[in-house]
Amino acid sequence: MSPFKAFYQTEVMPALQKHFDYKNVMQIPKLDKIALNIGVGEAIQNPKALEDAVEELTLIAGQRAIITHAKKSVSAFKVREGMAIGCKVTLRQQRMYEFFNRLVNVVLPQIRDFRGLSPDAFDGRGNYSLGLTEQLIFPEIDYDRVSDIRGLNVTVVTTAPTDEEGHELLQLLGMPFRK
Repeated sequence: MSPFKAFYQTEVMPALQKHFDYKNVMQIPKLDKIALNIGVGEAIQNPKALEDAVEELTLIAGQRAIITHAKKSVSAFKVREGMAIGCKVTLRQQRMYEFFNRLVNVVLPQIRDFRGLSPDAFDGRGNYSLGLTEQLIFPEIDYDRVSDIRGLNVTVVTTAPTDEEGHELLQLLGMPFRK
């Protein structure tokens, strides 16, 4: 068991149970999965950009990224249905806890002028999404080998039924929210 999961079980679970007065341990919210996504619009003209994005996302996540394809055609963007336009990774269990720990304790403090994450980015069901403007803040990425700076979407999916419970869970796990 990872130290971060042990921290969740020994510190966070009892605090949540006390705060929300859960009757059953199964009601306590927990992390379900973390989805990482990179959209590569330039992959239409430059297929090498998509390969680079897949390689970088694989390094960041520690798990092979899969290529995503367009669901429908959009003529304004010169995109046809089925074209490769991005990549994604879904982390669960051990890798999810390790990534969350790295995100909160290593990556977010490296953001320039960081004042905390917005508490308004919950989706109504206890899940939180954030966007990172560059992949270079991850220690796994070698600055000299990066061809382009790309953004990265991170979605933390929890089992919390409400935003308030999801916010409390993530805050107890160490996510730095703005006041």
